[in-house]
Amino acid sequence: MAKKRIVMAIGHKDMGTNLPEQKEAVQRTAKVIADFIQEGWQVAIVHSNAPQVGMIHTAMNEFGRQHDGYSSAPMSVCSAMSQGYIGYDLQNGIRAELIRRGIYKPVSTVLTQVTVDPYDEAFYTPVKVIGRVMNREEADEEEAKGNHVKEVEGGFRRIVASPHPVAIVEIDAIKALLDADQIVIACGGGGIPVMEQGYNLRGASAIIEKDLATGLLARETDADVMMILTSVDNVTLNYGTDHEEPIKNMTIDQAKDYISQGQFEFASMLPKISASVDFLECGKGRKAIITSLDKAEEALKGEAGTTING
Repeated sequence: MAKKRIVMAIGHKDMGTNLPEQKEAVQRTAKVIADFIQEGWQVAIVHSNAPQVGMIHTAMNEFGRQHDGYSSAPMSVCSAMSQGYIGYDLQNGIRAELIRRGIYKPVSTVLTQVTVDPYDEAFYTPVKVIGRVMNREEADEEEAKGNHVKEVEGGFRRIVASPHPVAIVEIDAIKALLDADQIVIACGGGGIPVMEQGYNLRGASAIIEKDLATGLLARETDADVMMILTSVDNVTLNYGTDHEEPIKNMTIDQAKDYISQGQFEFASMLPKISASVDFLECGKGRKAIITSLDKAEEALKGEAGTTING
């Protein structure tokens, strides 16, 4: 009998912000992931990289500014670096937790590129804020390079586009590892955004929404369950008002209706709901779950979290 397959997305709350926090957070997260593996699930993991990629971007740019002969690093390179160092901690944390339980399975991080459409309208309306706060002169320098900046409290920060993910370049390698019953960490931070140019892949100045990349990975690997772990236990209607209403179950049609009502915040819950709908519409017998790390196992049993069915 074929094993059931789950694709889990881990938010930045459960990954930490700096190096010490990340080490500590990974130990907690690894225990939950190991629980699923121990119960017989094939697991693929997508992680957030928001604080980490911003830190890398700032560090590389500052180093380039202060040392002759060095240049700043493009966003695609910063994304690749974040996948490497987060994956390093995460795969070792999961491996150690599995060995403690007497489970001996390889855990691999796949440096994952995700193609985007160069004509995606998102490139005309960048929304992802990155890097440190700059003064007016520094902001003018960024704009002279063709980059976008946004005025914030205390100065300016760079903003980049968040295009829709089109295809996962390394999907065959990811599938092969899952088919071999190995644990895979892939599409970290939404994947390294790239555009096809003939035979070559060119890095894009963008950040792909991690939840949408999770939905794409879940579809492409024919997962039974997509679970997005976030900072709240449930999806909630009328969020932030006196009439908040947690949702336990939703159908695709209900989810679409709530989206049309503007119920979900653009930069946080909306991508999670959209990814769930995309995943569910591409196969029968699937379910999507949105909950917190602490409620993950209960949510899988339908005892917590928000479940979306076809």
